Amino acid sequence: MNFRLTTAAATLAAASLLASYAIAGETNAPVKKHVATKKTKAPAKPSVEDQIQALRKDLESQINGLKSTLAAKDEQLKQAQQSAADAQSAAVKAQEAAAAQQTAVTENTTAVDTLKANVDDMKAANLSVVSSVTDDVATIKKSISAPEAFHYKGITISPAGSFVAAETTWRSGALASDENTPFTSVPIANSENAQISEFYGGARQSRIALKATGKLDNVALTGYYEVDWLGAGVTSNSNQSNSYVLRQRQIWLDAKFTNGWDFSAGQGFSLVTETTSGLSRGTDILPGTIDAAYTPGFVWTRQWSARVSKDFGKKFFAGLALENPETLNPAGQNLPTNLLVGSAGTTGGLYNSGNNYSFNLAPDLIVKLAAEPGWGHFELFGIGRFFRDRIYPTSGSAYNSDVALGAGIGGGFRGPLFQKKLVIGLKGLYGQGVGRYGGSTIADVTIRPDATLSPLHGFSALSSVDINPTSKLNIYLNYGGDYIGRDFVTSAGKQVGYGTYTAVMTGCNTEAASTAANASAIAVTPANCTANNKDVQEFTAGYWFNFYNGPKGRFRQGIQYSNIRRDLWSGTGGTLNPNGGAHGNDNMLFTSFRFYLP
Repeated sequence: MNFRLTTAAATLAAASLLASYAIAGETNAPVKKHVATKKTKAPAKPSVEDQIQALRKDLESQINGLKSTLAAKDEQLKQAQQSAADAQSAAVKAQEAAAAQQTAVTENTTAVDTLKANVDDMKAANLSVVSSVTDDVATIKKSISAPEAFHYKGITISPAGSFVAAETTWRSGALASDENTPFTSVPIANSENAQISEFYGGARQSRIALKATGKLDNVALTGYYEVDWLGAGVTSNSNQSNSYVLRQRQIWLDAKFTNGWDFSAGQGFSLVTETTSGLSRGTDILPGTIDAAYTPGFVWTRQWSARVSKDFGKKFFAGLALENPETLNPAGQNLPTNLLVGSAGTTGGLYNSGNNYSFNLAPDLIVKLAAEPGWGHFELFGIGRFFRDRIYPTSGSAYNSDVALGAGIGGGFRGPLFQKKLVIGLKGLYGQGVGRYGGSTIADVTIRPDATLSPLHGFSALSSVDINPTSKLNIYLNYGGDYIGRDFVTSAGKQVGYGTYTAVMTGCNTEAASTAANASAIAVTPANCTANNKDVQEFTAGYWFNFYNGPKGRFRQGIQYSNIRRDLWSGTGGTLNPNGGAHGNDNMLFTSFRFYLP
């Protein structure tokens, strides 16, 4: 702006000088002469110098005015710049203040969020504590009012498995037996018992069970006790279930270590019995029958044993057991008698005088492998047995002792299908001298003419189907059987041994007339029908329905139907079938109402 004012002032000055020179030139021009006329004298005009001076003054006045204006503008500009600077400074300060305020707000927000999170955490913690305390209080109240187990000095005691039963048994052919069926006594078709049915009701299968568990850092210690009333003092024996009255079903102890080793001893189900969880005691799989003898083809015993097993990663299991032995009384035709296998029990030794007990050489030896690869449970096992007798001299012979070895191999599997709505199973055992481990307990050994022992070939198998349409209903179907093969030799014109073809069968199709002497006898086989048992087979169908299963216990009802058949080996004189054999059929119906302790 100063440059423009200066330029304007210079322009005005130059214009003034040019005007002055022009005026000066005009004064020097010749003056035209006129006739003098007397006129009034005009006032004197200002001189050029005066005009220039006036013009200068005016120019200076304008310049000064411009300068003043310029100075005022400069002052205004300075003020504006100062105001702008002040405003900029204020804006910067305001921005800094705003940033500081935003930082403070952010920090406050963060603090508030943190505080809120802490409060929420405290609320959650308080809720968890309150919930935990509430649960603890509920647990304590429940343990007082409705305990699932009792606690005594670090031991947990549970009565689970105990139940009260009210049951009935009906058979088309009478056996004079409670709900424990003696399968090798099924009446032959024309026997007296086959012509009459029987019905019994009772509560003897009711059970008392107690399980005590104490846990240490690396081992769980368990003791188990289980009894019922299905025993009779004069018939208790060591053949298969060792069920002395008050009928001891299971009494065992167990030490299970966290490294997979498991040690146990006492009376319980044999290692050959199928299990559901590795080889652990107490996880045995039993047929769902009401019949306390289960079913033919079921491989089991319930006896004393000492067992050790190892768990390899919950997938593979191996076990070894020493188990109480017993030789079922030698069976067959024309057997020699100059031997000693055992004797009747000595009552002072607490064995029954009405039953024979074998003089055992060594315990039965059982090894077993099991696998649970992710679907199903698979087993493979072997049995080693040791039989012996003492042979007394006949003419020309000497005292002698005989030892015979028995052995068997078995296996099976059980697998769930359709989300456990259907479970299928199959198990079997084949060997020599293993009849004791089949559900029918047909026979273990026979005797040669020289009084030595010969273990019998046997086979047992059981197939099962379990259907579980709902959590309340279980339907089961079983088919199984036990078989013992012929084993005899001919000596001095006689067949000696088991299943001889010379067994008398002439009376198999005749019902003998009972007399006062034999009216009370169990006549399940007609007179003169002497062949040995060949096999026993049974088909079973039944169900269990839980009306209630909860914290107050379990109330269930079941019905079982069974058709059982016993076949004899063919002999001489029989006319019942082309092979000269004989058989018996029995239809059985069982009912049960049970209340289980929770």
